[in-house]
Amino acid sequence: MGKTLFDKVWDAHVVDTIENGPQILYIDKHLIHEVTSPQAFNELEERGISVFRPNQIVATADHNTPTLNQNQPVKDALSRQQLEQLSKNCKKNDITLYELGHKYNGIVHVMAPELGVTQPGLTMVCGDSHTSTHGAFGAIAFGIGTSQVAQVFASQCLLLTKPKSLRVSVNGKLKKGVLPKDVILYIISKLGTNSGTGYFCEYAGNVFEEMSMEGRMTVCNMSIEMGARGGMIAPDETTFNYVEGREFAPKGKDFDAKVAYWKTLPTDDDAVFDKEYTFDAEDIEPMVTYGTNPGMGIKISETIPKDDNPSFKKSLAYMDFEAGESLINKPINYVFIGSCTNSRIEDFRVAAEFIKGKQKAKNVTAWLVPGSKQVEAQIVDEGLKTIFDAAGFELRQPGCSACLAMNDDKIPQNEYCVSTSNRNFEGRQGQGSRTILASPLVAAATAVEGKIVDITKHLN
Repeated sequence: MGKTLFDKVWDAHVVDTIENGPQILYIDKHLIHEVTSPQAFNELEERGISVFRPNQIVATADHNTPTLNQNQPVKDALSRQQLEQLSKNCKKNDITLYELGHKYNGIVHVMAPELGVTQPGLTMVCGDSHTSTHGAFGAIAFGIGTSQVAQVFASQCLLLTKPKSLRVSVNGKLKKGVLPKDVILYIISKLGTNSGTGYFCEYAGNVFEEMSMEGRMTVCNMSIEMGARGGMIAPDETTFNYVEGREFAPKGKDFDAKVAYWKTLPTDDDAVFDKEYTFDAEDIEPMVTYGTNPGMGIKISETIPKDDNPSFKKSLAYMDFEAGESLINKPINYVFIGSCTNSRIEDFRVAAEFIKGKQKAKNVTAWLVPGSKQVEAQIVDEGLKTIFDAAGFELRQPGCSACLAMNDDKIPQNEYCVSTSNRNFEGRQGQGSRTILASPLVAAATAVEGKIVDITKHLN
C-alpha cells in the first residue's frame, strides 16, 4: 500500500519506537519566541542540561512587541522583561535571534518561510499553535507546549503518538473575490472545530495546487482551528520556486539534490487516508464569522443560522447578534489586516488593489501590520504604503499586534473588529471585544465602507 505525504515525512524522522507505545521523533527545526521559551530555558538550567543543537533553533521577538516606535525602549514592563530574557537566553545558548528592529525580525511563522528556514520534508515545532503554517511547504509542523519546548532543547526529539491521516480535497474554479482565507473558513464552517482532532490534515485538489505559497500558508495556518494537529500541502514547482535563493535555502547542486528528494514526497496514488472530505470550489463564497469560534462562519450573503444549543446562544449574546440576522451593512469601527494568517506581501497587495483611489471611512480605525521587516520593506518598495497613507490607513511595524491581546494593539470593549487573524474567541483581541474573521479583501472593503458589504458586488 502507498504512503501519504505525512507518512513519508514522519517515518523518515522516527528515531525509535517504544514497544506498544509512542515514537521518538527527530525535530529538524525549532522556532522560538519570547512568550513560551523562558520557562523551558529555566527548566534546563535547573536540571543542568545544555541545549543539544542550538544551530537547529531560530528565535524571533513577535507576540509582545509594540508595533509603534520599535526603535525606542519597550514601555510595557512585562513585555520588556520577556524580550530582554529572550536575548539573554539566546546569547547564553548560542541561538540565532532576530531581535526587534533586525532586518529579519517578524512573526515567527512569517519570517521563517521567507528566510528559507522552512523547507519541504522537515519536521518543525514551535511553542505556538499556528506552527501548522509551515505545513504549506510539505513539512510536518505543529505547536508544542512549554515542557515539550524543553524536551526539544535537551534532545532535539519529541516523544509522540503518531496522529491519524485526514485529506480535504477542493476542486473546481473559485469565484471572483474568494481568497484562500475564505476557502479555509468555509471548510471549518462545514466540518466544525473538532473535525480534525487526532488527525494531521493534507489539503489536496486543484484549488490548493493553483494557490501561491502565501495562500497555502493561510490555509495550513488555520488547520488548528478545525482541531487538527497540523495541515500539509504537497510540495511542487510553486514550492521549489519560492524556496530557491532564500537566505537559508540550499544552494547550487545541494538545492537540485533536495528538489529531487522533495519530488518523492507527494502522497502515492494508492495511499489510504483514515478520513476524507471533498468540497466543490464553486460552492465557496467570501466568508465572515458571526460567533466566538472559527467554525461559526457564513457566506457573506447568508444570514446567521438558528441553533438552540445553549453555547451557541451564549456566543450570539456575546457578539450581540441574533439568529436570522444578516451581517451586511453592520457598522464596524475597527479593521485589522495582519497576524500569522494574513500579513504577507500578497495580503497587502490584495488590500491595496481594492483601496487604491478610495478613502477609509471616518468611523474606522484601520491597522495594517506587516508580518515581518521584509514585508514592511516590500510594502514601501512596491508603493503600497503610498496608497495606504493616501486612503487614511495606518501602517504599523511588524508583530503579532491585534491578533491577540498580549501587546498594546487591543480592540476596545463591545467594539467589533473585522480581522484577518485566526481566532474569534471571547476577549481574544481585548477584553469584551468582538471579532469577525474575514479575508484581507473583505477587511479592506469594510474599512472603506465603514460597514460590512457584500464584496462580490464591489468587484469589477
